[in-house]
Amino acid sequence: MLLNTCNCRSGSSISRRRLLCAGGAGFVSALVGTLIGGSQAAHAQALGGAVPEVDRLTVRMVTDNTILQFVPTERRDGLAAERMGSNLSPDRPPRATLVAEWGLSMHAESRRGDEVRRVLIDFGYTPETLLNNMQIIKIDPSRIDALVLSHGHYDHFGGLVGFLAANRGQLRPKLPFFVGGEDCFCVRTTNSGQFGALDRNTILSADLSLMMAEGPSVVADHAFTTGEIAQSTFEKPLQPTKEKVGITGGFGCFPDHVSPAKNTGEFVPDDFEHEIATNYVVRGKGLVILTSCSHRGVLNTIKQAQAASGVQKIHAVIGGFHIVPPLTEVYIREVVNAFKQLDIDYIMPAHCSGEQFYDIAKTVLPNKVIHSAVGTKFVFEA
Repeated sequence: MLLNTCNCRSGSSISRRRLLCAGGAGFVSALVGTLIGGSQAAHAQALGGAVPEVDRLTVRMVTDNTILQFVPTERRDGLAAERMGSNLSPDRPPRATLVAEWGLSMHAESRRGDEVRRVLIDFGYTPETLLNNMQIIKIDPSRIDALVLSHGHYDHFGGLVGFLAANRGQLRPKLPFFVGGEDCFCVRTTNSGQFGALDRNTILSADLSLMMAEGPSVVADHAFTTGEIAQSTFEKPLQPTKEKVGITGGFGCFPDHVSPAKNTGEFVPDDFEHEIATNYVVRGKGLVILTSCSHRGVLNTIKQAQAASGVQKIHAVIGGFHIVPPLTEVYIREVVNAFKQLDIDYIMPAHCSGEQFYDIAKTVLPNKVIHSAVGTKFVFEA
């Protein structure tokens, strides 16, 4: 089942002092905020002043749709795309292997001087895949400095509860958990049935600090989220799910923190106003944008990252672009041409980007498009 029974104690609270002390002295800035009513959340620190820069950024694809075998490492200007083979013990038959599934999870490690920060972005569809791949890739949960959930779709949060259960007592106390708004918790459905809801009670009982990042917000000192993504381009994003406002059986979103227009008591089209992307600025290279799923439009996501940071140069875009049927070839080519005009250095389509988009983009931008796959490590350096 996607929904589990739990008790959501909407009347309880967490002290501001405990939130501010979360994660150690180095992360006090990431937790500054005010409590948000019964949702037991705080507003994340707004992005303001100088945008953080990093000297080196490593993005690892923990969960993705594709496994690529026997593809050599690629090295280009300011980038290495390192592939991971299936046999971890070359002297004997393989007994463990990376697993692909319909979902996405990315691990980002950034360096600035002597500082190192690690962020896990999204959790894939199942905990079995997430935990298996993290173990093989050798990602240590105890060293993670922040968690980010891009949006409330099961193929991005399905592995979360199992991840928290498997790592109980190992994660840093009051580890920040960023979402783009209360809307992330709403119950969702697709044409094929219910699509789950984010388990707020498990998040809070796991000693995480729930951080609302409706606007551009600092993550673990080195990264920032886009905040709500404005729909400013020609894009017409698909709306594959519907959402329902309210709490049922301990799951759902608080009506007083969601747009009144959505509070109809029925399922309404999902506008994904809560979806966020996670971004870094690599010194001397520009923005690296981790789109996750781009339900608000991949071009809109890029524009929002530029607007939030004031940085116009796009070094790389990694993640799902959500350019899939029934979107037409004419539409896809218009998006690819827009990518060309933006003069992005590297494009790494993943998860829900669509094979037709990849094929067209690879033809139009052959030296810029690099296929993502489970285990691939993208390393960006200043």
